[in-house]
Amino acid sequence: MAKATPRSYSSLSIALHWLMLLLIAAVYACMELREFYPKGSDIREGFKMWHFMLGLSVFLLVMVRIFARVTGSTPAITPQPPKWQNIIAKVTHFGLYALMIGMPIGGWLILSASGKPIPFFGLELPALVAPNKAFAGQIKEIHETFGTVGYYLIGLHAAAALFHHYIAKDNTLRRMMPGAR
Repeated sequence: MAKATPRSYSSLSIALHWLMLLLIAAVYACMELREFYPKGSDIREGFKMWHFMLGLSVFLLVMVRIFARVTGSTPAITPQPPKWQNIIAKVTHFGLYALMIGMPIGGWLILSASGKPIPFFGLELPALVAPNKAFAGQIKEIHETFGTVGYYLIGLHAAAALFHHYIAKDNTLRRMMPGAR
């Protein structure tokens, strides 16, 4: 596995970062686009199925990403930002990782507790809990709330990267850009 250089993350970390962005955008798009179609329609159900499968893909890839992060190195930001920015960055990254782990598990729990199949690219995954409509409803509310929180965290993350690149003029964004190595 390629290690990070002092100037950038490893090729694996960079590829996973941008792949996760595309997957998460697709997960959100599936849920937003389904609203344009009548309940029970094939297109709406298709968007929901893709939402589930892509969400579970996020869950699998975040495990690889955590492994890459733990075994790789983190290139320094130059010039070094103030301590308060580093704290906000750590909290935001923790929140993003919590969402990438918790949201797919929440979706899996919703389907399980609803007694529905859990599709995953031609496979049907096992239920995590026995059917329980009340529990499914509670988890669904939490899942939707944290889905909204995800929009804000992703927006904060993107805005911070642009702030660092264009205003602070440090290497925060360049460390994660393809071809930075």
